[in-house]
Amino acid sequence: GLGKGDRLAVFLSQSAELAICHVAGYRLGAIVLPLFTLFGEEAIEYRLTNAEASAVVTDMSQLPKLLAVRDRLPHLKTVIVIGAGAHGSAFLDWDRLLAAASDQFTTVDTLAEDPALLIYTSGTTGRPKGALHAHRMLLGSIPPVQQWLSHWPVGNEVFWTPAEWAWIAGLYDALFPAWYFGTPMLAHRFTKFDPERAFAMLAKHRVGVSFIPPTALKMMRQVRKPRERWGYDLRAVSTGGEAMGEELLAWGRETFGATLSEGYGQTEMNMMLLNSPGWFDVRPGSCGRACPGRKVAIVDDQGRLLPPGEEGQIAGWRHDPIVMLEYWRNPEATARKFAGDWLLTGDLGRIDQDGYVFFKSRDDDVITSGGYRIGPGEIEECLMKHPAVAMVGVVGIPDAVRTEIVKAFVQLRPEIAATDALKVDLANFVKTRLAAHEYPRAVEFVAELPLTTTGKILRRELRKLG
Repeated sequence: GLGKGDRLAVFLSQSAELAICHVAGYRLGAIVLPLFTLFGEEAIEYRLTNAEASAVVTDMSQLPKLLAVRDRLPHLKTVIVIGAGAHGSAFLDWDRLLAAASDQFTTVDTLAEDPALLIYTSGTTGRPKGALHAHRMLLGSIPPVQQWLSHWPVGNEVFWTPAEWAWIAGLYDALFPAWYFGTPMLAHRFTKFDPERAFAMLAKHRVGVSFIPPTALKMMRQVRKPRERWGYDLRAVSTGGEAMGEELLAWGRETFGATLSEGYGQTEMNMMLLNSPGWFDVRPGSCGRACPGRKVAIVDDQGRLLPPGEEGQIAGWRHDPIVMLEYWRNPEATARKFAGDWLLTGDLGRIDQDGYVFFKSRDDDVITSGGYRIGPGEIEECLMKHPAVAMVGVVGIPDAVRTEIVKAFVQLRPEIAATDALKVDLANFVKTRLAAHEYPRAVEFVAELPLTTTGKILRRELRKLG
């Protein structure tokens, strides 16, 4: 019953079924909405409601969360469940549908500019925003991934990433470029990332190329003598999310026999910059240079180009095929994201005479933790629903492994006592409702929060408190 432009939610972890759902959705002209399996009930409900999704595919492990909010999703008509068997009558069984399906299908004609993917990104205030991407995005992804992985593909190399396929990097820096070239993609579901198991998988499945986020690399770095123990043989390893220092680059060369190739981008414009050791020298501390065919610059808030060495916002050419069409049904946020012909990343940095870009800091309040970009607004809104909380401010604080961790500064209601047990309860409150990667790993009780004259939380003052 899905038609062109309808939203199809895919609530699955790494699997063949997940990839099949995406391809099927694109072929019938629908808009595919990926959902992270660590999302809690509130996070799922908001995205499905905001997108007005009419169908969702999930499995038995995620079904309880979906059923808990099912009655509040008036647009959701179809629920397909993998492994359902004879359970229930409120949803359809994946295997039975496949068994009864025709082997004939005519792909719906779509244009390069037609929407294909709706993927939600964190915002600094309020609810997450849906970045709507067009079919053309895949073609914009191919050249940089080829460069990123040193002239990939070479032969029939197995590709593996621990990055979930609910995120732009897992989907369009790994899964779909691999399928585009017909190379095998290894799927594995980590309930919690295990660095020793990761090394064992590289060896067992003869993985040739891999995209490994920085936090996973830092965890793998703690494993002693992995090449001696497992004897894997990787040709190229890519990463992204933060600048690689010389120490981590040196560890990568020793551990993998290849220089870590770093990429930079965001959900709204993926793969903007690359450090690509097979193409040019990697400069420690730099995010790299513009990907093939891509235009990246440093601009001011009006979109005016700034000269080399001058600090401003890192920006990408808005007419690039990899740039989103818009924020879903949010013209005000869309307008703020662009300045003239440039998409503004919200990251401050500078560019040198040779085109290398150096990241300095975020220009907004997005938290970068474990490779995820987390908006404090949704976490604050969730914590405000807890009966003990009067006010709350959420920021990112530095962390050696995750880059940053989420910290919540909580002003309790007058009658509530501040206890360690309450800190744990507040953390779990977020973990079960939003997502496991978004919960505050640190909670601090404060008598009052720093506010502007209009009552807004001064997060920069909270960051000073640590």
